[in-house]
Amino acid sequence: MLKAYKLYTGEDGHSHIITGTVNEGILNQASTIRFQESPPHSFYDWHNAPACQYVINLLGTLEFETFPGETFTLNPGEILVAMDTTGTAHRWKMKGEDPWRRVYVAFDESLPVNFVEDKE
Repeated sequence: MLKAYKLYTGEDGHSHIITGTVNEGILNQASTIRFQESPPHSFYDWHNAPACQYVINLLGTLEFETFPGETFTLNPGEILVAMDTTGTAHRWKMKGEDPWRRVYVAFDESLPVNFVEDKE
């Protein structure tokens, strides 16, 4: 299983983070795919996910923060399941000298989502 983080909008209207994994070998239906690269030291201030999407991190290390102050670091090879399309949003900033190379794979949130929450 691959390490993943899920950003979602809670009942309180704020974006929140859950740590978990995505299962290998499960097929999910995707609606679009997009590739993007941002230069080192980039940041993106408060925003919501434009669609429910997997963000597959190919290169770059980023620190994410939610409006209530929850944080996590997304490393190369990890997956972000971005589902906070409403609410108080999140922001990110790059760490290190690498660019951020990623793949966005949008999906229909009414279908099963490949994310398994860590058990504590």
